[in-house]
Amino acid sequence: MSVQVWTYVLVGLTFALYIGIAIWSRAGSTKDFYVAGGGVSPLANGMATAADWMSAASFISMAGIIAFAGYDGAVYLMGWTGGYVLLALLLAPYLRKFGKFTVPDFIGDRYYSKTARSVAVFCALLVSFTYVAGQMRGVGIVFSRFLEVEINTGVVIGMIIVLFYAVLGGMKGITYTQVAQYCVLIFAFMVPAIFISIQMTGNPVPQLGFGDTINDGSGVYLLDKLDGLSTDLGFSEYTNGSKSMLDVFAITLALMVGTAGLPHVIVRFFTVKRVKDARKSAGYALLLIAILYTTAPAVAVFAKTNLIESVNRKEYKELPVWFKNWEDTGLLGWIDKNNDGKVQYANGHAVKGNKNKPIFDGETRGVYGERRITNVNKASKNELFVDRDIMVLANPEIANLPNWVIALVAAGGLAAALSTAAGLLLVISSSVSHDLIKKMIKPDISEKGELIAARLSAVAAVCVAGYFGINPPGFVAAVVALAFGLAAASFFPAIVLGIFYKRMNKEGAIAGMVVGILSMLLYMIKYKLGWFDETLPSPNEWWFGISPEGFGAIAMGVNFIVSLIICHITSEPPKSVQEIVEQIRIPNNAGGSSQH
Repeated sequence: MSVQVWTYVLVGLTFALYIGIAIWSRAGSTKDFYVAGGGVSPLANGMATAADWMSAASFISMAGIIAFAGYDGAVYLMGWTGGYVLLALLLAPYLRKFGKFTVPDFIGDRYYSKTARSVAVFCALLVSFTYVAGQMRGVGIVFSRFLEVEINTGVVIGMIIVLFYAVLGGMKGITYTQVAQYCVLIFAFMVPAIFISIQMTGNPVPQLGFGDTINDGSGVYLLDKLDGLSTDLGFSEYTNGSKSMLDVFAITLALMVGTAGLPHVIVRFFTVKRVKDARKSAGYALLLIAILYTTAPAVAVFAKTNLIESVNRKEYKELPVWFKNWEDTGLLGWIDKNNDGKVQYANGHAVKGNKNKPIFDGETRGVYGERRITNVNKASKNELFVDRDIMVLANPEIANLPNWVIALVAAGGLAAALSTAAGLLLVISSSVSHDLIKKMIKPDISEKGELIAARLSAVAAVCVAGYFGINPPGFVAAVVALAFGLAAASFFPAIVLGIFYKRMNKEGAIAGMVVGILSMLLYMIKYKLGWFDETLPSPNEWWFGISPEGFGAIAMGVNFIVSLIICHITSEPPKSVQEIVEQIRIPNNAGGSSQH
């Protein structure tokens, strides 16, 4: 069967599975809708958390980032996995013992303030919408390539699927759907990795294969070969890093604390029965996530090596079908600068990254059939534009793997994007229905009315997410760094101080969150999105040499400082609040009641 037929079969089967689970586990109460009834087992919650966490960015983009950044890409591995250690040890058990449904709920009660709750709701919505925009776009990209439909049509199909099981099942439906999605995405990620590892090195374990010798009898190590290919093309050695130690530290810290502050991840720890189960599920999640994250560097090396060898200095008319298929998505492009009909891949940018103009015309083709690139960078010898997001999806095609494996990767990419999108949409709907309507606007609303409001909020949220997927704003390319930076700058200090510092009051928390998120927003707008300038400022202009991806760590520090200063020049929190803080830190009866 063709790739398209296989894709229809596998995607259709997985979608039927997700919808069936949603119908089986539909929510009948607000507790079911918000926290799955609070009765999920630690293992199931760990699998759901892993799927919730491993978004399209992890499945589709991370190996691509590492493929092009090389050693520097390791900061994403350290930061994203390290955040779960923080969650397991520092936050999850205490938040579970506090016994609230959402992060804004915790902040509103802990800081005894509707203003604090409102700021937290704003931050949760900002982080969640920023994150979900990229997921919906990822769904559209997978559909456009493998099912040969328009990207916009793919986004709409993804919206309908997510809307069905998120609205019908709530957290209960999402949790068990995410268990299935974890199985799909991890299988889809590992199968081609194992195939290619055997193909290139003879080692069936990808984590070991990418450090092994090439399977051609030469005795050359795969990483040494990639280093040689990279330097031949004018790049630095793949295994050498170029970032400063300070920037590496800042990015890793920002990603760690951003992980620990993401509202759609934190809410997962309210779905288990007991406090100790929250800690267990965090451990399971870290273990399950590590399977993909330890494989990603191998996938990156396999993909980058195969890409260079199969494309560079080859006649365009002789290139394999996969190259032209990906050209049609607009994520791969070639411009023949020296008119020799060959693809020249070298260090440098094939296009100018002008944020106000599209990279691809999409209509015209050049003399040799190449996709016409509108913003040609004539100063660079590089003729090839490769979007890093295609590396995982195109990897099986580049390696000539069976069609069913190629289709399986498409199904895995959709599972990763949809699982995270569903978790984020639930955070958005619960922030509106529970934190705004129930807690602030209409406290006497019935449980049935709140459930209706939650479902209507989810409908509205998925429509907004779909709009951003169809009409992506400038920040979609930076969605991961922006979402993590915002979470680190806003939620992490408020949660940590709320748990471990009794003197922390509402004035300090509100001031810290506002200053933290504004400083992060301003830095990202100036240095990542370039809204203030026609072209992005150069890295030489970064504050302290810290990249936008790492500035969340600085914004978080500003949040801590402002919070502590303000709380010490204003009145203490009420004694009742201080007693609550004392109570949630008491370990006795930790396996019992979840209430304070």
